[in-house]
Amino acid sequence: MANGGKAGRISVFLVDDVRELRDLIRFGMEEEPAEFEVVGEAGDGRAALEGISRTHPAAVLLDLSMPDMDGLEAIPEIRSLQPGIAIIVLSGFSRERMASAATERGADGYVEKGSPIAELRRVTRDAVAERAAG
Repeated sequence: MANGGKAGRISVFLVDDVRELRDLIRFGMEEEPAEFEVVGEAGDGRAALEGISRTHPAAVLLDLSMPDMDGLEAIPEIRSLQPGIAIIVLSGFSRERMASAATERGADGYVEKGSPIAELRRVTRDAVAERAAG
């Protein structure tokens, strides 16, 4: 199964309502240009659904707390739209507080904001590999 990126890279779609944070995440993911390619971004769940349907990324990095459609609402919608996508929640809420709710809705991974970018890249890589393996 292809990972959706150019030349073997993992294509990633970023979803967070804070533009500056999306910029930082994009920069951090693309520090590994041979491995990751950010193909789009959105500031809420509804815009994410539109962008994901256009770009067909291998993974989405998704905030939980956003206007219009939050991450918990968006997870099952994204999963329905693109069943093979790896959904990694990137949230300011602690893992203990929200990870089980996110995984119950279909998320593949959970990373707390403030974690090292290497952790986010590892979780993304692992989730995409697990989805590809079936």
